[in-house]
Amino acid sequence: MERGVSFFGWKAFKDGTKSLSENQEPESGRGYTMFHGTHLTKAKTIIDKGFKPSKDGMLGPGVYVSRNIEKAKCYPHNTDKKDKVVFKLRVRVGKVKKIDCNNHPLQKSWHLNGYDCAWVPPDSNISFIKSGREEDCVWDPKRISVVDVACCVDDAKRWELRRMIRKKTKTEGCDLCKLDACDGHDIKPCWECQEDICPFQGEHMCKGRRFRERDTM
Repeated sequence: MERGVSFFGWKAFKDGTKSLSENQEPESGRGYTMFHGTHLTKAKTIIDKGFKPSKDGMLGPGVYVSRNIEKAKCYPHNTDKKDKVVFKLRVRVGKVKKIDCNNHPLQKSWHLNGYDCAWVPPDSNISFIKSGREEDCVWDPKRISVVDVACCVDDAKRWELRRMIRKKTKTEGCDLCKLDACDGHDIKPCWECQEDICPFQGEHMCKGRRFRERDTM
């Protein structure tokens, strides 16, 4: 007679593909490191309330980000670098549409066709991008989490913003996995010990298994 497989907890191993080179196409449903440059006067509001999508742009409305930190450092335009800050982000891209030519039929309407993010590859010869650098546009700002300050000339401001980020993450993070939980995590009881577990936890050592092994020794 066949026996079922007993499952008692797990241990997770980190996926090394969260960072992409500029010319690598993002995989739908994955999370990646990206950057966003903004004015120091807007930095605290972004940390506290999240990003406010642009009403329009080369890829239409949305939040513009890039894997290229040098591109992020250029924003906002016509601003002294002492008044700029570049945020390091974690972006859950969802369903991605590649926009790689001028007058692409979905250039500004991708979000109306079931896509969560638009991606412009580097050197795509799109006339609007003079630098040729990679660019992304995210429709829903809730898909973006600020994780650190990547660049800020003012040391005092940089550490102040980092403290805000840590406090915000601690407040909004899942109590079990300690990760961003803005969309909620699917908390379920363990099949064996009934302890609440989150699928994003690094590991779960099942109490029921430990207790039973101890009692049979």
